[in-house]
Amino acid sequence: MSREELERCIEAWGKDLYSFCCQLTKGRQEADDLYQDTFLKMVELENRLDVKSNPKGYLLSVAVNLWKNRRRKYAWRLRITGPVVSVEDAATELPDREPSAEERMISREEKELVQGAVRDLPDKYRLPVLLFYMEEIKISGIAKILGIPEGTVKSRLYKAKKLLKKELEVVLNEKRS
Repeated sequence: MSREELERCIEAWGKDLYSFCCQLTKGRQEADDLYQDTFLKMVELENRLDVKSNPKGYLLSVAVNLWKNRRRKYAWRLRITGPVVSVEDAATELPDREPSAEERMISREEKELVQGAVRDLPDKYRLPVLLFYMEEIKISGIAKILGIPEGTVKSRLYKAKKLLKKELEVVLNEKRS
């Protein structure tokens, strides 16, 4: 991948990728690292990248795979050493960004409830939800990114919607009472 191609990729899909990384990692610092590592991996895989086919899907796929590898390594280290939390990790939160016109219309509290419910989903349900609703990727694209059959993507989206509906009904009912 030439420097110009990399710059075009960053310009075209960098913002979407970064937003996806923030949702995936649940933290700004980890999102920064994942974002940078994704583009480094793209440079490293220069001969295998076909920018003309589906570069955004490929970028998201690389990000998901890097994130899964990190989680696997972290889980392995946890089994060996036990949990260690640094002061920086404990203090890291995502700062608010400037809301769009649509986001201003939706009440902030309800939005936070939905985001929290999605964040609390198990990873196997959260990833398809983020890719489908946030990145607006088709089911076939999600299947390629996650390396699972399309039927599995559909069933995970269905199960995720059921879990979210159940969770949000409970929360909203408690709030109204």
